[in-house]
Amino acid sequence: MVSEKLNKIIEPTLNDLGFSLVRVRFSGVGADGKARSQLQIMAEPIESREMTVEDCTLISRQLAAVLDVEDPISEAYQLEVSSPGMDRPLTRLADFTRFSGELAKVSLLQARNGQKRFRGRLGGVDEGNLIHLDTGTGRVSFAFEEIDTAKIDPTEFFSTLKQQLRRDEKKNKAKDASAQDDKASSETDAG
Repeated sequence: MVSEKLNKIIEPTLNDLGFSLVRVRFSGVGADGKARSQLQIMAEPIESREMTVEDCTLISRQLAAVLDVEDPISEAYQLEVSSPGMDRPLTRLADFTRFSGELAKVSLLQARNGQKRFRGRLGGVDEGNLIHLDTGTGRVSFAFEEIDTAKIDPTEFFSTLKQQLRRDEKKNKAKDASAQDDKASSETDAG
């Protein structure tokens, strides 16, 4: 499999640079037959810090050199390096423990009680390696192998951010109104 071969080349290079591999995706030629294939590498710093543009540049340059030597892909392709972002994919069993308590969206390979997509708060992983997701209708548990896709749901973050922005806006309007009242009052006193 191409992705396993790529992982074996990419992961050690990232680790040497102080990053961990989140996901590798290789997409072939576009539907028009003209688009260039794309190799997408998603990485994050091993230490707890934000990923920067400079990090992506460093990774891209280093991986380009390694991939040129190893040559695992026979066709021309474009290399793209990015951070996981706010809606970080959950690609390893350990991610479900690491992000326990966060909101997540999970799609299963097979429907369970007529439903494949779930949204809820991650409840961690138990001793039997079952992943738990607390949804609005109760707890759903499933094995890692049953997952098609899973990612962090940033809705809660954006909702909290929006609320904070509204509070700040109200405070600023109140300060502006108070400043205008003070100015009007001092103009009246001067007259």
